[in-house]
Amino acid sequence: MPGADDALRMRERSRASSFARVVAAYLVAFGAATVWLVVGPDTAWLWLDGLIADLIATGVVFVASRIHANSSFYDAYWSVLPPYLAGYWMLASTGSPDDWRVAAVLAVIALWAVRLTWNWARSWPGLQHEDWRYPMLRDRAGRAEMVVDLVAIHLIPTLQVFLGLLPVYVAVALTGRRFGWIDVLALVVAVGAIALEYVADEQLRRFTRSAAPGVVMEQGLWAWSRHPNYLGEIGFWFALGLFGIAASPGDWWWLMAGTVAMVAMFLGASIPMMEQRSLERRPAYAGVVARVPMLVPRPPRSSVPPSDREGE
Repeated sequence: MPGADDALRMRERSRASSFARVVAAYLVAFGAATVWLVVGPDTAWLWLDGLIADLIATGVVFVASRIHANSSFYDAYWSVLPPYLAGYWMLASTGSPDDWRVAAVLAVIALWAVRLTWNWARSWPGLQHEDWRYPMLRDRAGRAEMVVDLVAIHLIPTLQVFLGLLPVYVAVALTGRRFGWIDVLALVVAVGAIALEYVADEQLRRFTRSAAPGVVMEQGLWAWSRHPNYLGEIGFWFALGLFGIAASPGDWWWLMAGTVAMVAMFLGASIPMMEQRSLERRPAYAGVVARVPMLVPRPPRSSVPPSDREGE
């Protein structure tokens, strides 16, 4: 029988093979998108060229997901697509965007992308694992599972990210106002949001390595908010919207549409699904819900007021 060391080596080989397959799929995806951008027909709008390339790449990732029967092939696409599109818009631009703003936007997107992709890479055990939400969505769809896989798991997140990147297009590709105080605010918010996500993820990682089964996380940032990592993600997309407003203040009314879409996704889908799963798997999580706010942080309560207990 294989020993513990042999089993560990087998898992590592399987993980390395899984990463190789994901990397290969992404190289094909972004290669196809780049071919279209370079030799394909141009539209009248640079943002639309980017959207079509984005959809082409998403289609390739979707095919890879179906071939491997694992929709987690898409997971890293969320974080590797923004630097690609931002870089393309900057290089293909015929406008005169402010150089300081372009540098700031590209820097925060790169920092966010590297951190989030690395967090995924070191946590993903390989193709034997799939995000628990994906099979649930496909199972509920019945015969329409392929449509749900394409639309709900691949296309809708792609369109949400693209909507969140439209302020980046305004900031790095179009002529706009000079770098100013709104840009400074956006930079501070973006770096703070990325730091919040990093600290939250690290605290959760340390906790899960040593926590006993059924024990819930209620330490550090997680004692102030039940989902500080999601709060940081929302803050990042809000910062991108601020960069767009700094470049074109008159377009403020639509430049935050991506942030609104992100908030709607987290409040309407991601957080409720995570909360329900936690309540089903860890009965003690009900006490966390009673003590700790869902998203916007505040000092933790040591006990539940009588009025709250009476309404349970």
